[in-house]
Amino acid sequence: MGWAARLLPDLPAAEAARLDALAETALPAGQVLFRPGDMAQGFAVVLQGRVEVMLTGASGREILLYAIEPGQSCIQTTLGLMGAEPYSGEAVTVTSCRIVMLPRALFLDLMERSAAFRGFVFRAFAARMSELTQLLEQVAFARIEARLARALCDLAQGYEIHVTHAELAARIGSAREVVSRQLEKWAARKLITVDRGRITISDAETLRQLAM
Repeated sequence: MGWAARLLPDLPAAEAARLDALAETALPAGQVLFRPGDMAQGFAVVLQGRVEVMLTGASGREILLYAIEPGQSCIQTTLGLMGAEPYSGEAVTVTSCRIVMLPRALFLDLMERSAAFRGFVFRAFAARMSELTQLLEQVAFARIEARLARALCDLAQGYEIHVTHAELAARIGSAREVVSRQLEKWAARKLITVDRGRITISDAETLRQLAM
């Protein structure tokens, strides 16, 4: 079974075959897919790996808008293809990835003719908008301690998290210095241990309570 039938099970066989015939591209980690001001050239479907879309402010601070994993889509690309809007963020592969690029003409043709494809795009668009609304609520209303604790709990693999302070700051929409100070406070309370590029959770239950 091709990737189109797996991700779009309601798509007619002929249209799925058109998509499966597109060439797959392997990308290394750290590959920039688009930058602010670029125009969307096609609709990328992530088959394997993870892409993160960041927004950088005039101050140089970054925030992670969303991640794209297999079966998900990029809301900025959808807006760019449908509304001719330039990208405002930057997309970078954070793992090795395999993607398929639907040319703009094919994307627009399927959006016009295929109810199944439109449904896939708009469901993904709605889910992404919901995530962005949640991000806005967290940044606007949640305390820094809760946002940071939630990020650590989400990222933990067992009790270890391999992440820099800058990456955590971008994830929760804060400044690196603020994140570093908070981590130092938790380290003093023996909740975590902080090493270069690695955080080890010592008291997961307290962190989960802080994240609520």
